[in-house]
Amino acid sequence: MVLKNEVQETINQILDSIDYKSGDIFVVGCSSSEVIGDKIGTSSSEEVGEEIFLSIKEILDSKQIFMASQCCEHLNRALVVERELAEKKDLEIVSVIPQPKAGGSFATAAYKHLKDPVVVEFIQANIGLDIGDTFIGMHLKHVCVPLRIERKTIGKAHITQAYSRPKLIGGERARY
Repeated sequence: MVLKNEVQETINQILDSIDYKSGDIFVVGCSSSEVIGDKIGTSSSEEVGEEIFLSIKEILDSKQIFMASQCCEHLNRALVVERELAEKKDLEIVSVIPQPKAGGSFATAAYKHLKDPVVVEFIQANIGLDIGDTFIGMHLKHVCVPLRIERKTIGKAHITQAYSRPKLIGGERARY
């Protein structure tokens, strides 16, 4: 229950700090190993991955925000998403099913609990949360803006978060 509270507090702090809209994409990378205090990739915990996934999903579903769950490096940081999102954004679906040691426990939980899960290689998300230094930046839209919130960890894992904003173009005469 402590972990669920930390996760939901984090998600709420992020969403309270930015302007978001229904249909936005929120990418999450999570090392369950780091959450329990071990080195990334060494102690994958299905229970931790599932608890974190379900805690985030509960909030994002209520806000009609899509979640993209990043797999680990062994699946090239591919993402588990709902087929609805993949079709809406015309994302290329790849053939793989995440497992705790090939994809990670968090992505495995996503694949297990989504209505119609698929895996895609690339996405451009509006919002992101990195739990345990999993490097989600490759899946955020340009321009990525670091976000500072009160919470700094989930479990024992360091967290970082970001959102994207439109590019500012046009130079000194432009108005934004």
